[in-house]
Amino acid sequence: MSSQADKVKVKKEIAHLRQELNRHNRLYYVLTEPEISDQAYDELYTRLRELEAQHPKLVTEDSPTQRVGGEALKGFVSVRHTEPMLSLDNTYSEDELAGWDERVRKALPGEVVRYSVELKIDGIAIAVKYKDRKFSQGVTRGDGADGDDVTENIKTLKSLPWCLAASAPQGSVEVRGEVFLPKQAFAKLNEQKQETGEKPFANPRNAAAGSLKLLDPKITAQRPLAIFLYAVDSGTARQLGTQTKILNTLTKWGLPANSNHCACKDIGEVRKFLQAWDRKRHGLPYEIDGLVIKVEDIEQQKRLGATSKSPRWAIAYKYAAEQARTRLKRITVQVGRTGVLTPVAELEPVLLAGSTIARATLHNEDNIVSKKIYEGDQVVIEKAGEIIPQVVMPVIERQGPVTFKMPKQCPVCGSRVVRLEGEVAHRCMNPGCLAQVKGRIRHFSQRNAMDIEGLGEALVDILVEKGLVQDYADLYILTAEQLIPLERLAQKSAENLIAGLDQSKQRTLGRLIFALGIPQVGEHAGEVLAAHYPDLKALAKAPVEEMQDIHEIGPKVARSLQDFFNHSETKAIIAKLEKAKVNTKQLPGEARQEGELTGKMFVFTGELTIYTRNQAESRVKALGGRAAGSVSKKTDFVVAGPGAGSKLEKAKKLGVKVITEQEFKKMLKE
Repeated sequence: MSSQADKVKVKKEIAHLRQELNRHNRLYYVLTEPEISDQAYDELYTRLRELEAQHPKLVTEDSPTQRVGGEALKGFVSVRHTEPMLSLDNTYSEDELAGWDERVRKALPGEVVRYSVELKIDGIAIAVKYKDRKFSQGVTRGDGADGDDVTENIKTLKSLPWCLAASAPQGSVEVRGEVFLPKQAFAKLNEQKQETGEKPFANPRNAAAGSLKLLDPKITAQRPLAIFLYAVDSGTARQLGTQTKILNTLTKWGLPANSNHCACKDIGEVRKFLQAWDRKRHGLPYEIDGLVIKVEDIEQQKRLGATSKSPRWAIAYKYAAEQARTRLKRITVQVGRTGVLTPVAELEPVLLAGSTIARATLHNEDNIVSKKIYEGDQVVIEKAGEIIPQVVMPVIERQGPVTFKMPKQCPVCGSRVVRLEGEVAHRCMNPGCLAQVKGRIRHFSQRNAMDIEGLGEALVDILVEKGLVQDYADLYILTAEQLIPLERLAQKSAENLIAGLDQSKQRTLGRLIFALGIPQVGEHAGEVLAAHYPDLKALAKAPVEEMQDIHEIGPKVARSLQDFFNHSETKAIIAKLEKAKVNTKQLPGEARQEGELTGKMFVFTGELTIYTRNQAESRVKALGGRAAGSVSKKTDFVVAGPGAGSKLEKAKKLGVKVITEQEFKKMLKE
């Protein structure tokens, strides 16, 4: 932009896009009331990313584009909590709950005691700090006195605002809550793990904890973690006066607080709320394991105090895990898109957690052997995360070896099945297996890949079984005339699918790379590769040595890419995609930025005074450089501020050039 007026115009557009994206994030992730389609959201996001790429000095650390996660961490720093994060006493009995109520009223003689009741989100407790209304830190509960600094991972949560509303106070405010993984996201994550032969997570809480403690925030960003907040620091709490006002105020500040709470005049009303949610809880999109009852008045909470572990003014009423008994009629095996065979328990139908269950996952052969599960036996089942039915154990454990064995031939195509060294999974080695073909097409068409509107799972099955498509590239030669005669597909639906296929041709290169279903290549790896290669042909021809040197790719992914692109079937599929005019090139904003720091790697250590750490790293990336979290022989510059420690020492030992923040600023010509 040449004129001042143009610069002002760009600034205004960037500010407007950020405001809109933040608003839509809140509507989608907090209020579950989306106003626009995913495609419309993606268009706003892409436009903002393009403008920021063209004007890197306008990038701010609170921009929605910066939620993708920073550099990988080498470990988590332990942080002392300002106020202890105590755990709650639990009860599964209404009689014990009545006893707790009696103790509370006895400790507050002659006073009216009211209660606040909230859903107990089954997640990971977290403390989040804001300074002058801006997000500054996220720390796990840890042992209650000290927790881990997971700030970079918490930043990736789209439901958590980086800036509070104007009604929030200036200065430092701490809010506390639970980070969790919604049920559908949990199911999808476990499905992906099974497809790659990995051990699935036991429940959403386990998955959320694992995601928060990942050392690479970019991987955390790929998992749709959410958060509900329910507490504030003690000073702010005393000003607000009641727990209900705290929850309402959190919402006014723009923070996600669960709306399912109730102010109760006595323990009788509390019981009614508990009983109502025992019936309703299975319909929630996230998991709860009970409810939390708190004394409503903050001053009364203060006078009741706490033991060394738990507050006396709150208690968790937990629902017992719902299980059911039924007969395991037989064990069948299903085949996924990567060829992984998964054993499935075919059950006598039984009612569990509000739905009739006739099938449950058995994960893998090792799981069946370790639990001593036999066909024909009575088994206990439950829903992992209240969404995925699984067999927990047999009712009566037998002695002797388990009779089940994974088949040596694929149950779908008859090809040989192998168990690769170091894997728990068994795989069908035939890429033409119909089960794998269907799985690859479903993966290709999913929302975060090519996002093909109107192509559901049932229709994929029909298209493959009728021989209309043999791979995902064949989708683009379908016609409405071929589709209309198919079962349950009217003319309008057929035309909509053709239109959806046509729209999908313009997806980004990064999404196409992910959609191809290359083993080890997820969404983020697709974006990284799209930033380094101008088109799919260049990526397909790239040598392993070159790809493995790309930050965040490495040798394992590089070998997988080479194996995939060297396969004759892959070459034929890509030729069909190109013929159908599917975009195979970088779109604006995807390419790695070239600039004065291209090829240079920076490490920042010590206290920075001119820039924040994120701002400094963003400047480097905007000029084509790379910011790393540790010093190595590949590091070109270490920017050292006051308090620099081990990184500075390592730089000196390796002979890496050390510069000050002022010298770094001069390099940027700012």
